[in-house]
Amino acid sequence: MLVSQSRPRNLKWFHAGPLLYGDWGTSRLYVLGLAFFFTGQASVFYLVAIGLLMVAVAWAYTIICRCFPDGGGVYAAARQLDPTLSVIGATLLLCGYLITVGISVVEALHYFGVPDGPWIVWFSAVVIGLIGMVNWLGARSAARFAMIVAIAALAVSGVMVILCLPYLAQGFRHISLEPAIGAWPRWTAFTQIVLALAGVEAVANMTGMMKKPVQRTARRTIWPVLIEVVVLNILFGIAMTGMLRTIPELADVSMPYAQALADPNAELSQATLESIQAVKNTAMEVLAQHASANWFGERAGHIFGKTAAVVFALLLLSATNTAIMAMVSVFYAMAQDKELPRSLAKLNYSGVPRLALIISCLFSIAVIMFERRPEKLAELYIIGVCGAITVSVASVAVNRKLDLRAPARVGLWILSVFLAAVFLTIVATKTNATVFAVAVVCVVLITRQGLAWRRAQLPPTLDEPLAGWLAEVKRASLQVDPSRPKIMLAARGRYQAEFAVDLARKRNATLFVMFVRTLRVMDVQPGRVPRVEEDPDAQRALGTAAVLARQAGVPFVPIYVTSSEIASEILDYTVTHGCDTVIMGKSRRSLFARKIEGDVVMQVAEHLPDEVALITRSADTPHLARPGPDRDDA
Repeated sequence: MLVSQSRPRNLKWFHAGPLLYGDWGTSRLYVLGLAFFFTGQASVFYLVAIGLLMVAVAWAYTIICRCFPDGGGVYAAARQLDPTLSVIGATLLLCGYLITVGISVVEALHYFGVPDGPWIVWFSAVVIGLIGMVNWLGARSAARFAMIVAIAALAVSGVMVILCLPYLAQGFRHISLEPAIGAWPRWTAFTQIVLALAGVEAVANMTGMMKKPVQRTARRTIWPVLIEVVVLNILFGIAMTGMLRTIPELADVSMPYAQALADPNAELSQATLESIQAVKNTAMEVLAQHASANWFGERAGHIFGKTAAVVFALLLLSATNTAIMAMVSVFYAMAQDKELPRSLAKLNYSGVPRLALIISCLFSIAVIMFERRPEKLAELYIIGVCGAITVSVASVAVNRKLDLRAPARVGLWILSVFLAAVFLTIVATKTNATVFAVAVVCVVLITRQGLAWRRAQLPPTLDEPLAGWLAEVKRASLQVDPSRPKIMLAARGRYQAEFAVDLARKRNATLFVMFVRTLRVMDVQPGRVPRVEEDPDAQRALGTAAVLARQAGVPFVPIYVTSSEIASEILDYTVTHGCDTVIMGKSRRSLFARKIEGDVVMQVAEHLPDEVALITRSADTPHLARPGPDRDDA
C-alpha cells in the first residue's frame, strides 16, 4: 500500500492576483517611459490601443485557464497539437523570460538611482546571483515578499492617481497624433510597446495550484489586475502628457524623444538629454516627484519621488525573481518530457531544479552583458512574449478537442491572426530581435534532436516488472491494525530507518515512513509533478525502510507526498493516521539556510499535539539495536 498525494490546490484568487500583478503590472514601470520615448504626445492613443489588446488577450487567457485547469500555458496548449510546436512556443517564452530578467533588473537599478553605465552590468550580475542563491534555498518568503511589494505598489499608485489629477486637463489639451507620418510608421510604433502584454502567460501556469472551480478563480485573478493596469496606464499617460509640458528642459521638444535624439539638426542641451533619459528609464519616478511637488513643494516631491522609486524598484526585483523561476519551470517541464537533458530536472533538497536555476541566472547575466539599454532590451522582449502568446492563443483556437463555443473559437482565431501580424512585423523590422529569437530556438531544437539521435542508438529495453527499491515499496500491502501503536518516520537515511524499525518492533507498532518531495516551480505542464516512479531519492529512502521493516516483521506504510510545505504535511499525516511518535532527523543545513527557509523540525515541534512524542537524531549516527521485546512479547 503506497499512500501518494500531489500538491494541494491552495492558491486563491487574492493570492494569485498579487503574483500576476507583480509580473503583468510591472510592465508599466518601463512601458510608460518607452511609450513617450517612441511616440511622444501621441502616446495616449497607443496606450489606449494596447489596453484594448490587453483586454482581448485577458479574455483569451480566461478560456485557456478553463481548458487547462491542471496547469499549463503555451507549452501545454501547443503540445496537444505537436511536440515540436510546443518546444518552439516554450523557447519563445524562454526568450521573453530572459529579457524580463534583463529589463526588470536594469530598470530596478535605475529606480534605485544607479547611474547608467558599465557598472550597472556588475550590479545586475550581483543582484541576479543573490536572487539565484535565495531560490536555491527554496525560500518560501519570496511569495510573501511579492504580495507585500505588490500591495505597497498599489498603494503608491493610488496616491499618485490623486496627485496627478491637476495634470489631466492639460494632458488632454496636448494629446495629438503625428500628422506627418503614415499608417505603417504608426503600426510599427504600436508594435514597439506591445511588451505591455508581458506577464499574462503567468496566470496559465498557476492553474494547477488554483482553488476549484479553476475557471472562476482565474477570472477573479485576471480581471481586477487587468482593470488596474489598463486604466492606470491610460490615466498616467494623460498625466505625463500634461506634466512633461511643465518641465523646462522638455517643454520645447515637440517630437518623440527617440526621433529627436536621432535628428542631427536637433540641438539638445545636456539638461534636456538627462531629462529624456530620466523619462525613458524611470517615468513613474519622474511623474511621482513632479506631481507631489506640485501639491506640497520641491522637498516633499523629492521625498515622495524617491519613496515611490524604491517601491517600484522592489516590484521590479520581484518580477525578476518570478521570471527566473518561470525559466526554471520551462526547463524542468521540457526536461521531464525528454526534450532537453534530464539533468535539468534534477531537484536539490529544496525542490528546485539546480542546473536549470544556474543556467537561467547565467544566461540572464549574459544578456545584460551584451545589451543593457531598456529600449533595445524591449525589442528583444517583444518578439519572445508576443510569439509565445500567439502560439498559445492559436493552439487553443485550432484544437478541436477542446470544448469551445463557436463565437469563442472565432474570437480566438481573430486575436491570433492579429497577434501573428504583430509578431511578423517585429521579425521584419527588428533584425536584432529576430536573430536573438532564431538563435535561441535553433540551440534548443538542435539539442532536442541530438538527444533523440542518442536515444535511438541505445539498445531497446524490454517491458518488465518493476525491480529494485520501488518494487519493495510497492510490496508494502499489510493492513493497518488500529489497535497497534503507530510511529511516523519523517527522516531519510539507513541509520534513521534502522532506528525506526527497531523501535516499532519493540513496541509492536505500525511504521509509517514519509517522504515529502518539495517542488518549487510553476506548473507549465498539466499534471506533471514528481511521482515516486520518477524519484530515485524517494525510492531509495522508502525502499530501504521497506526492506528493513519486512525483515523485522514490522507492518510498514510508505507515504509519498509532493508539496512545498514540509512541516504542514508531516503534521497532517501524523495526526490523520493517529501516530503517537514522530522521528525526524537533525537538520544538516547551515544556520543561514535555516533562517531563510525555516527549520522544519522547529516548525513541527511548535505545532505537534502534546500527546505525540518527537524524537530527533542525526542521520550520521549508527543505530545499535539492543535486546528488547519482540512483537509477540509486547
